[in-house]
Amino acid sequence: MQTSMRLLGRRRFLPLFVTQLLGAFNDNLFKTAMVLFATYQVYSDPQVETQFNAIATGLFILPFFLLSAVSGQLADTRDKAKIIRLVKTAEIFIMIVGATGLFLSSIPLMLAAVLAMGIHSTFFGPIKYAILPQHLEPKEVLGGTGLVEAGTYIAILAGTILAGLIDEKQAAVGVLIVAALGWISGRQVPPAPPVAPGEPLDWHIVRASIRLVMATMHIRRLFLAICSISFFWAIGAVLIIQFPPIVKNVLTANEQVASLFLGIFSIGVAIGSIVINRLLKEQVSARYAPASVIVMGGFVMLFHFVAKSWVGDTGGNLYNLADFVTHPGAPMLILSLMGVAIAGGMFVVPLYAFLTTTVDKSETARTVAANNIVNSGAMVAGSLFAFALSAIGLSAVDQLLMLTAMCVVSAWIAWKLHLACD
Repeated sequence: MQTSMRLLGRRRFLPLFVTQLLGAFNDNLFKTAMVLFATYQVYSDPQVETQFNAIATGLFILPFFLLSAVSGQLADTRDKAKIIRLVKTAEIFIMIVGATGLFLSSIPLMLAAVLAMGIHSTFFGPIKYAILPQHLEPKEVLGGTGLVEAGTYIAILAGTILAGLIDEKQAAVGVLIVAALGWISGRQVPPAPPVAPGEPLDWHIVRASIRLVMATMHIRRLFLAICSISFFWAIGAVLIIQFPPIVKNVLTANEQVASLFLGIFSIGVAIGSIVINRLLKEQVSARYAPASVIVMGGFVMLFHFVAKSWVGDTGGNLYNLADFVTHPGAPMLILSLMGVAIAGGMFVVPLYAFLTTTVDKSETARTVAANNIVNSGAMVAGSLFAFALSAIGLSAVDQLLMLTAMCVVSAWIAWKLHLACD
């Protein structure tokens, strides 16, 4: 762990870490401010609220599915640091659109910004993992991956909590400031030229996506790792969609509590990222992954039963944060949510390390991009699944039980990966 923390003092790691942290913070400050605004001030129907969250999630994820093949080719055939600078410049203009939407209370402008943010993240995503083997020693890759994941979820925690404490106008100013800071930090990332001469870019997104996925998924350990990660993010997508409606309509709590839930989930994954790095002692291994996702499923089930038995405010009021934490059921609810997140972090971080250490450095970005295509497809499927279940009247709390079955499937795949690679 000390070796990993020392990376924070190295220019070959710190600027990337800060740029990723600021980007994650900004994404979640904006998205959470938008979702809380829509949930608590625009809509008053639990079904519509869940569907809006599903649409927003789907719009953010769709570019990963469509454009990851192009972004992976660019990252492997161009200087990654230069791409970071271009992407961070684009973020400033995207946040101008998003901030305008928040100022004008315009849902279409907000959703347009969410879609553009998805495009931004699609082109940055392969770089943040693929650049690590290029700038770090082999023994540092797992620790660097863990720090990036931990920093990401700490940033998500900060962004989601802040969104619950300020109004949408203040959030609009905040996202512009953070975008400018991200542009500055992005310019400090050291050069990362392509390791090997690249092939000509294929701009046909369908053909390129199919070719990329087929070229990656034939490697057994990558196939198993990507499938496991995809199930994890499908589960995560459904959880993120359900949190605000559950907090408002089941727990009868306000925006601060909804933000707290998203924050707890984020910090839990960060803790899990650090714990698994210590347990594995910088080795890339899936030996703890099956047990981790089974434990995650158990905590999801506990969360379901606690929420199901929750006695909300019957007077039509919403609990504020102080009232919520003193509720008799709150400790068990928070414990179950934290358990879900920590186990999830322990599960997913080693699998990301497989992606960047299994292939040659010249192919890491495309490998991450292939993973993003499959992951995003799974997350869009999870969003549509949540949308459909809401449309037929299944409550957000009852939908959580469906996730436990997905955890079992993910554990089985992770077990196959462990047998194949450890």
